[in-house]
Amino acid sequence: MNVKFKHNITSWASFNFQNRNSYIILEFIFFHDQLNFILLFILRVVFIIIIFLTFNKRINLYLSENQLLESIWILAPALILTKIGAASLYLLYLTDDAVDSSISLKTRAHQWYWRYEYTDFWGEEFDSSLEFDSYMVPLGELESGMVRLLETDNRPVLPFMVQSRILITRLDVLHSWTVPRLGVKADANPGRINQVKFFPYQPGVYYGQCSEICGANHRFMPISLEFFDSESFLAWIYLNRHEF
Repeated sequence: MNVKFKHNITSWASFNFQNRNSYIILEFIFFHDQLNFILLFILRVVFIIIIFLTFNKRINLYLSENQLLESIWILAPALILTKIGAASLYLLYLTDDAVDSSISLKTRAHQWYWRYEYTDFWGEEFDSSLEFDSYMVPLGELESGMVRLLETDNRPVLPFMVQSRILITRLDVLHSWTVPRLGVKADANPGRINQVKFFPYQPGVYYGQCSEICGANHRFMPISLEFFDSESFLAWIYLNRHEF
């Protein structure tokens, strides 16, 4: 399915995050904003104290043996660190939990392309046999609307409003499967299968790249995912089950 979607990718003039399409990346953005608010509060307090000490010549007049003040500057940082640590642990377990996933997509990293495999659609009367390679589209073959260094010849398709799981491994050097708009990143390690999950809530095409320096052509190893509704996704599986 070649459907034109409005792209949103990072450029040299970008200031904010890319448009999110997963509840995981939403939690990351909330944590980022909360952490910046705490940092700004600390900087303002420290700045006020510096000004006070600069213009007050008797800085030790009311600070000597002040147990209340010492208790405050010990407990306040401890509470702030506890708040940050609790939010960090929540995000850690949220990204690691991949139970209740409806669809699994296997991803194998090669130098320098990705190989995808659908294994959830197999039975005695229906063999999907859907496995294909995904290479970057060369500059000379780019068409109007395509994104340079991020477009691939074959895009894996997944349904939105459905929790999906990506199983990631590799066959040669180290790689890393990363899609910023979904808030997922996992290393492809030898002899191990890592997994990430996401719950996209909008259709579209979302791009990523290998985040591990895997060789001379590391920057030519993009990722592009396409999301449709469940009916269109099942129709795509049925029509393409023997074409690759």
